Amino acid sequence: MSQYYKGRRKNNVYIPGALYPFRLSRSKIDLFLNCPRCFYLDRRLGVAQPPGYPFTLNSAVDKLLKKEFDIHRARGDAHPLMKTYKVDAIPLKDAKMNEWRDALRRGITYLHKPTNFFVTGGIDDVWVNPAGELIVVDYKATSKEEEVTLEAEWQIGYKRQMEIYQWLFRQNGYKVSDTGYFVYANGITDRAAFDGKLEFDIKLLPYKGDSSWVEKTLLDIHKCLENNRIPDSGPDCDYCKYREAVKEVENT
Repeated sequence: MSQYYKGRRKNNVYIPGALYPFRLSRSKIDLFLNCPRCFYLDRRLGVAQPPGYPFTLNSAVDKLLKKEFDIHRARGDAHPLMKTYKVDAIPLKDAKMNEWRDALRRGITYLHKPTNFFVTGGIDDVWVNPAGELIVVDYKATSKEEEVTLEAEWQIGYKRQMEIYQWLFRQNGYKVSDTGYFVYANGITDRAAFDGKLEFDIKLLPYKGDSSWVEKTLLDIHKCLENNRIPDSGPDCDYCKYREAVKEVENT
């Protein structure tokens, strides 16, 4: 069996009526919004989508950006990128920073009592402005010829990610700025030679979040998981379309 996919699991599945909190990550909330059927198969029945292979280059960029901003966090001053884009803030220095960044084991968490969901998310960075507002920051890496923006339809997932993080910090009692930032690293491919070095154009993209949808979505997720009926697929779910196509071929 593949080391990346283990088939059906018995642990970490939702049990209707259970008294103990159920851990619900930011990425699983996004999965529910993309395809309720795949979400239900995963969280209720223990059959997850096959995982994609890890983007190790993206992970390297993420790690290096964190190291770079941590230098300025220790100094208590602004990163040059913040100065270039006239963002009046500095990287937040907080004892919980490493905990908040640990998406797999800890992260920023909140127990949502109406659903008994333990909602979690692993952030990349947090800045703070002179008013004491926290600014949620997410790192992204890509390589494209055109200018990087947040306008592509598929980037709705990025925006929801930002909004869930903002919601989580607010639920933990922090004052949070509506405006967060994406530190976007775009790999440059027009150099004459590679020379064993990949260079990036780094931009700072602001995004004004609106997390008002989160509460209703959590209630919808709870209703979905409590139901014994598998819900319909999302309209754009490639996994479900693949399963249906296979079923059709096998039945001919």
